[in-house]
Amino acid sequence: MKIEGFRLKRPDEIEKMRAAGKVLGACLAHLAAATRPGLRAIDLDREAETFIRDHRCVPGFIGYNGFPNSLCVSINEQVVHGIPGERVIEEGDLVSLDCGLILDGWWADSGLSICAGVAGPEAGRLLEVTEEALRRGVAAAQPGGFIGDIGHAVQSYVEACGFSVVRQYVGHGIGRNMHEAPQVPNYGKPATGNLIKPGLVLAIEPMVNAGRAETRVLDDDWTVVTADGRLSCYFEHTVAITAAGPEILSVRPETARVEG
Repeated sequence: MKIEGFRLKRPDEIEKMRAAGKVLGACLAHLAAATRPGLRAIDLDREAETFIRDHRCVPGFIGYNGFPNSLCVSINEQVVHGIPGERVIEEGDLVSLDCGLILDGWWADSGLSICAGVAGPEAGRLLEVTEEALRRGVAAAQPGGFIGDIGHAVQSYVEACGFSVVRQYVGHGIGRNMHEAPQVPNYGKPATGNLIKPGLVLAIEPMVNAGRAETRVLDDDWTVVTADGRLSCYFEHTVAITAAGPEILSVRPETARVEG
């Protein structure tokens, strides 16, 4: 059964989500620039919370289903939902940052991966492929298309590059709540799933593993790791579907409008 997602109905609503996304994009750019060997994961979390509150927003992750922090910090084989603690980031670590905030009742959710110091060959290639997979997924989110188009764009590219997409965790609709219908898998077949309509807002988030797609959850009940212990990478944007095409709301250095 296809479930209709939340859709923006008034021009002021998308403006509010643009404002939330702009703050989050700036926050992640700030965190990426701060990520370096010798820094603790908890330091990045504190930096994220300070940035969010200084911009009159609420750190959306704190307390969300019991999550204790403002930022997910996942390192190397950790896929997503890493709880930031005292772990020190080392030279060459692949660090994934996932953050969400609320501004005037509207959510933004976004993330990126970055290599601390000099990236090894596999980490560097994984970063390039995952970021490009996000770009292709966003470009496939065209009005009149289908959710399956997004997953197919991500999956076909990632697998052609010799990597795998995580299947246990997916993207989602977003608006007044962080997780809304519909789900947005990073795999699928074209012309299947929900119809993509103007006003829909999606969190598109490829999670790409260097090895197998399988994952497991650590004893903290949050941190997801690759089952084979190999590297994982993650990129995410909040994307509004407009009549003219997909618009990235959580803008960082990328252009806001994505051509199909």
